[in-house]
Amino acid sequence: MRRVAFILLTCLVEIIAWAQQPIDEATVNGAKNVLSGTVCREKTNEPIRQASVVVEGTNVSVVTNDDGFFTLKTDNPPEYISVSHLGYQKKRIRVSGEQSGDLMIHLKPTSVELKEVVVWTDDPRDLVNIAISKIPDNYINKPELYKGFYRETAMKQQHYIYVAEGVVDMYKSSYQSSGYRDRVAIRKGRRLLSPKRGDTLSIKVLGGPVFPIQLDIAKNLDFFLNQENLANYNFTMLNPTVINDRLQYVVGLSPRWVTPWALFYGTLYIDRENLAFTRAELSLDMSNKEKATNVMLVKKPLGVKFRPKELTTLIDYRYEDGKTHISYIRNTFRFNCDWKKRLFATSFSAFCEMVITDRTDQDVRPISGRDSFDSRDSFYDKVDYFRDPHFWEDYNIIEPSESLDKAIGKLLKKYK
Repeated sequence: MRRVAFILLTCLVEIIAWAQQPIDEATVNGAKNVLSGTVCREKTNEPIRQASVVVEGTNVSVVTNDDGFFTLKTDNPPEYISVSHLGYQKKRIRVSGEQSGDLMIHLKPTSVELKEVVVWTDDPRDLVNIAISKIPDNYINKPELYKGFYRETAMKQQHYIYVAEGVVDMYKSSYQSSGYRDRVAIRKGRRLLSPKRGDTLSIKVLGGPVFPIQLDIAKNLDFFLNQENLANYNFTMLNPTVINDRLQYVVGLSPRWVTPWALFYGTLYIDRENLAFTRAELSLDMSNKEKATNVMLVKKPLGVKFRPKELTTLIDYRYEDGKTHISYIRNTFRFNCDWKKRLFATSFSAFCEMVITDRTDQDVRPISGRDSFDSRDSFYDKVDYFRDPHFWEDYNIIEPSESLDKAIGKLLKKYK
């Protein structure tokens, strides 16, 4: 029987139990045009994280960090950028070629009246099935090469103990074919681990640079949208919303009955106009800790008790040029670990995310198996030690939040 866990377990992110030695890194070439700013909610000035920022007329894009901040680097000065997020009105902004920062962008929340939306089926599962049938029409029908930025972090209680990040290439074949040729290659990366012996724990949980391939629900139907798996869920039509100024149907999912494996609670967003999946939010059912552990945990040391708390997944797509493209994915893990003869458990959190920063369909060639990242590989072992402060000078990245930036500085001081 196909199970969600089968696909998830092929993605690994490892919190390593030993500290690394400094390794020299290559220098980065000259700077590009740089544009930065902060995206906030109108009136309240509340930062909006994971807002999409796109350079109009190009495929260059980034997302905001947890502080709502972004930086865009382009070969040529951009004329316009567009900013969008779930539930907000899209904003188009003219920028000068000399603009270097301090943009303050306010997004206005969008309210959608139920009477504006006509749903032509009484069964929301029918809507999901129709959206599945339209995948060959709504997504790319020829190979594309994506450039992305990937980051994984781990925290012990409230302190960062591990950071690794890299620029990757991702080959995506047509959505009308199977995804067995889809691959990811690491082009440049770096890592940092707390040298304090008590901070690290040799535990493997889910994640890794290949997870945008594995968790692409529109391409890899075996992950979630196969009929056998959908039969385990109840479907509910929720209030509609807006993404990128496009009206969205919203379908909620919840476990229908008890199965031998853990199911998810979820929300699917479906574009009203073309019925493409535009977003998915999934949260693993934690009611049975043993089942949740079987999904989340890959490996742990003897004598350690793993207690799962949370596994959530966000999968975002963006509509451009008549097709829908994957744009951002994030996994969040929270768990406790108990040691024998210790009175209290220790809480850990792990995060991994990837944003697509550029894409092309011109002269696209598959990534060779020799160059690709294997799902059994550890990202830690594929990248080098943090050293060069200008490491990402020419690359679009998810800017580190203020708290992460401070944590990196503290970890670097410990090595010095």
